[in-house]
Amino acid sequence: MLAGSSGLKPRSSPFLIVGLGNPGLEYVWTPHNAGFMAVDRIAQQEGVVVENRRCRATTATCRMEGRTVVLAKPETFMNLSGAAVAALVNEFEADPTQDLLVIYDELDLALGTFKIRERGSPAGHNGARSVTGALGTQEWLRLRIGVGPNLPPEAIAAGGGRRQGKDYLLSPMSKRDLTVLDEVLERVSTAVRRIVSVGPAAAMNEFNRRD
Repeated sequence: MLAGSSGLKPRSSPFLIVGLGNPGLEYVWTPHNAGFMAVDRIAQQEGVVVENRRCRATTATCRMEGRTVVLAKPETFMNLSGAAVAALVNEFEADPTQDLLVIYDELDLALGTFKIRERGSPAGHNGARSVTGALGTQEWLRLRIGVGPNLPPEAIAAGGGRRQGKDYLLSPMSKRDLTVLDEVLERVSTAVRRIVSVGPAAAMNEFNRRD
């Protein structure tokens, strides 16, 4: 089981924070790269740059809440994210149930929200499916950033957001939506620090309830 309300258990291995997305300038401001944006925001706040190439990812290392943290963005493209995550877990001898947080976009959550979960199915997300397949377990901590478009309630009920799927996720976001996401990334950064300091259970109680 993952560490609970008393915080992450002290371990010699670093804590891995992996944001999912697609490398390449054409994908930088797309909804599918919300995980990359989150990692870049955390890195900026920590005064590091995610640019070291390691384990099929670009990485940076910092100290957060007294623990060594590795920030990473896979270079494998979204659908093969698991290869980079598994390589990082093996390289740093990390336990994916305790030493790993994966951040990615979620079409089924409204833009402006996010949710933390300790485990679960990929729910149609190809990057999450790749991570689960590579690790051989669904027992890994994830923070899902809502990127669902603002649709009428009847369209959402009919699955309209999901039907937009790939075209929406890989298209540049509007300035208005990027402004909303920017505020969310600030809260995501705070939530990540809470996960490291007090553990996922307490962070979920604090941030999932708020959203």
